[in-house]
Amino acid sequence: MYFGQRFYGFASEAHTEPTVESEIFKAIERARLLVGSREDSCYSRCGRTDKGVSATGQVISLYLRSNLKDAGENILGERSADFLARFSCLGREYKYLFWKRALDVSKMQKAAFKFIGEHDFRNFCKMDAANVSNYKRYITDFNISACDQRSNHDELWSMNIRGSAFLWHQVRCMAAVLFFVGQGLESPCVVDSLLDITKTPRKPQYTMAPELPLILRSCLFDGVSFMCSSDASQALIEHLKDEHHQYMLQAAIFDEALTCLSIPEPNPLEHPKKKRKHIPLLSREAERNEPVLS
Repeated sequence: MYFGQRFYGFASEAHTEPTVESEIFKAIERARLLVGSREDSCYSRCGRTDKGVSATGQVISLYLRSNLKDAGENILGERSADFLARFSCLGREYKYLFWKRALDVSKMQKAAFKFIGEHDFRNFCKMDAANVSNYKRYITDFNISACDQRSNHDELWSMNIRGSAFLWHQVRCMAAVLFFVGQGLESPCVVDSLLDITKTPRKPQYTMAPELPLILRSCLFDGVSFMCSSDASQALIEHLKDEHHQYMLQAAIFDEALTCLSIPEPNPLEHPKKKRKHIPLLSREAERNEPVLS
């Protein structure tokens, strides 16, 4: 479990710190639990979240030394030698939070249902042509639901997505297109067109949704049980409660500041700001360096 705001993503390959991965290995090395190098320990991660993305269900696997007197409680359990967090994972679940505002959620849900099943998602990801040749992924469920939280007359909602695996930035790209649909700028049928790579062989240019509201909620395995001592679990619960209370206090301060401000009256002589004209996705230029369907 980690909160992504202060991290430069999960993976440490970019040599930019702090990352979640770099902090994990610093802790393991301090505890003298690492077996040789990362390669020697058969290290594997289930998901690779981007900068700012959080996780409540990330899973990693590696061999650790267990014969130290000060190693503490063993919480990992024994697994077969061929178990790897990435390749043994049967599915991932993501949650993307958003404020409803004036979005048409029913149209967004209609469009979201079109993602379910196996499709080529090359128009809903950041291309990684050097490492990925197959852009087909299987989405098992995609629903949009209210979170029973309100603020300033607005309601918090979430996109809940389950799939066997995901491409780089896939969830944020799907969310971006659904927001276009919710604003009435695109029809739900645009998803059909973008999934049809014979009709749309190259991804049109568009900005993906922000990273902060995205959560890797869980990773699914067959026959794997995770254990945690009651003391460690209780300590984490108390820590999260304290953090939640602190953020609620901060929110109350912002609410108090808002009550001290008066809403300015509209100036009839002031020209309203022009809204940026929306260019339909299917009419936009394709992103550069995209592989053309052969």
